Amino acid sequence: MPGLSGRVLVVDDNRVIRQLIRVNLELEGFEVVTAADGAECLEIVHRVRPDVVTLDVVMPRLDGLLTAARLRADPRTRDIPVAVISACTQWELENGRAAGVDAFLAKPFEPAEMIRLVRGLVRAVHDRAPRGAGNCATGHDEPAVAEPHPQRSA
Repeated sequence: MPGLSGRVLVVDDNRVIRQLIRVNLELEGFEVVTAADGAECLEIVHRVRPDVVTLDVVMPRLDGLLTAARLRADPRTRDIPVAVISACTQWELENGRAAGVDAFLAKPFEPAEMIRLVRGLVRAVHDRAPRGAGNCATGHDEPAVAEPHPQRSA
């Protein structure tokens, strides 16, 4: 949706990946704040008040799935859409759904697919769609799982 912007909290322990995601989102007009792990995410999320949180899964101190579960357990953050941007193994998908993750994007990813995913999640916030009313990026009831692009690495 052209013109739709929002604030995204990008959480990944890999500085290069954080920068890749940040630059691509900023080029599309999003405001981006970053955190290096789940613990830092939880320290700043109330101050930042993002429209969407993206999480890697494997991170030091606090991994992405535990971070997602803690975001869901907190009444102040439980309605923030959460997308996992990770390897998206079957274990991550199953445990991510249980933790309340809204969407998944497999690394390596195509930047345009990541933009579509985030834009769809932000659109749901702006439309005030209730959580669980279907996936924002696909319109399906299951979380989105974008397949890795075979020629790109993230």
